[in-house]
Amino acid sequence: MSSSANGRLVWNHSTHLPGLIPILEKLIQQAGIQTVTPAVIGRAKSNAPTLKLKISVPVRGGFKLIARKGKSFQEVFIITSLTQPELEGAIAHLLQS
Repeated sequence: MSSSANGRLVWNHSTHLPGLIPILEKLIQQAGIQTVTPAVIGRAKSNAPTLKLKISVPVRGGFKLIARKGKSFQEVFIITSLTQPELEGAIAHLLQS
C-alpha cells in the first residue's frame, strides 16, 4: 500500500465515541477509502460494552456506519470505492487488531 492511498479524516465534531478515532485513523490508511466523517452522536437505549461498527445504509459514493459503545452511538460517513463486503472485512480486521 502506498502512502498516497491514505484517505482523510474530517474533524467536524468536538465529541467522539471513546476509542473511535484510533480505529478511523487506521481505516483511512486502507486503499480505496477517500474520506471518513464522524457525524452526529446520540444516546441509544441498549448498552454495547465494546466498540462496534456496523454498516447502516449505502450513501452516494460510500456508506453510512453506526458506531456503538456503551449507551452512545455515532454516525460515520465513509466515501470509498470499496464494496460493502470489502468494507465490512476491513472494519472487522481493524476491530480485532
